[in-house]
Amino acid sequence: MTANASLIIKVLKYQILVVLVVSLVLTLAFDLVSGGFAFLGGLIALLPNAYLGFRIKQTAKLEAKKFINSFYASESIKLVLTALFFLLVFRIPNVKLLPLLACYISTLSVFWFALLMR
Repeated sequence: MTANASLIIKVLKYQILVVLVVSLVLTLAFDLVSGGFAFLGGLIALLPNAYLGFRIKQTAKLEAKKFINSFYASESIKLVLTALFFLLVFRIPNVKLLPLLACYISTLSVFWFALLMR
């Protein structure tokens, strides 16, 4: 496994951990519905990132131009997936926005901290 693939897997594992911890904390602090919306927010961040990580891992050995083109296409698909997941969640009646966004942002922050730690 390459260093990049290892980093991708490590980030995804930490994102899963953040989703579970934030969801559990909000469930215990408030209620099951808050924890559920937090979990959905975490999944909205995690699933598109997992897709992007998988695509990067798949195309890592391509020549530079093909890799960049694949990266841009994958990033575009990631953004579309994120928007689609938000649209699906907002169709649920009485969405609890604060837990949803709290876990979404917490999960995304794993990426930012990983970049700072490198």
